[in-house]
Amino acid sequence: MAEWLYEAGIGENRAALVEGGRILEMQIERDDEPSLRLGTVRGARLTRKADGSGRGLVMLDGGIAAQLQPVPPGLTEGSALMVEVIREALREGAETKPLRVRAAIADVEPKDGPDLRTRLAATGHAVRSATNLDDFSWSEALEQAASGVVTTPDVLQRIALTPAMTLIDIDGAGAPADVALAGARAAGESIRRFGIQGSIGIDLPTIADKAGRQAAAAALDAVLPQPFERTAVNGFGFLQIVRRRERASLIETIQADPVLAAALALLRQAERARGHGEVSLHAHPAVAARIGARADWLDALARKLGAPAVLRPDDRLAISAGHASRAQN
Repeated sequence: MAEWLYEAGIGENRAALVEGGRILEMQIERDDEPSLRLGTVRGARLTRKADGSGRGLVMLDGGIAAQLQPVPPGLTEGSALMVEVIREALREGAETKPLRVRAAIADVEPKDGPDLRTRLAATGHAVRSATNLDDFSWSEALEQAASGVVTTPDVLQRIALTPAMTLIDIDGAGAPADVALAGARAAGESIRRFGIQGSIGIDLPTIADKAGRQAAAAALDAVLPQPFERTAVNGFGFLQIVRRRERASLIETIQADPVLAAALALLRQAERARGHGEVSLHAHPAVAARIGARADWLDALARKLGAPAVLRPDDRLAISAGHASRAQN
């Protein structure tokens, strides 16, 4: 039976839905996330009525701008209202899509959206604390999210982010119908594992017969939980899926700031460094600088290990090649 494993750590909390030793879903929660969480309720003031897209603009208490959709009838610019966050801020390349909110129900009080642990409990699966998600290949999955390349025995997936949609290209060496079947299943598993939302396109091999196309679509349906909408697989092997977009996928989060992702991964590695005495964090200078800017992270690491934590910048190391060592084995 699937259960959530929750791992608290310095700078980042992690969770994995695990069944049969495999990660089905992954979620992270960072301590410096800039946007308000999904479900947050705040006071706001309308600063612009609806434009051609049907969205207005509001300024939340605290000075954060957000899109309002739909704009309640009769609401004039300058009017005060309570709003609820229905989509967190999203990074797309160098730009950030603002929060999206809707008018809250009458008489609701301001509140923060649920944190990761609370969201996990609401799924209905058991939740228990874990000390090392790498026992379930967490780091390997993070590497896949960073590169967008997921390899299985049957197929190769290349996952690419675009402003319009997330695209998943499927390649394989077998018969087209077999590759399409395995590829649809693998793509559905990746969509679930990495929390990919919004519009998603899957490019499968061309399948000549309708039965083969239907079988590929059914394979995806079997591994990707509802709710979502999809098209049929067309004659060119293309299938489109739409899932409600509420927050950034793990792929978007990791690829938006690879240096931060590497810094947090190195801190987690340092927490588990074996031995005694001073712990050294060997890292690319950009990664070392990111950690060095957060004295609270280094202090927390030193307290946890009972020894000083020292940064060792090394420009010979790749961004993702940091490692930690103790003074004594």
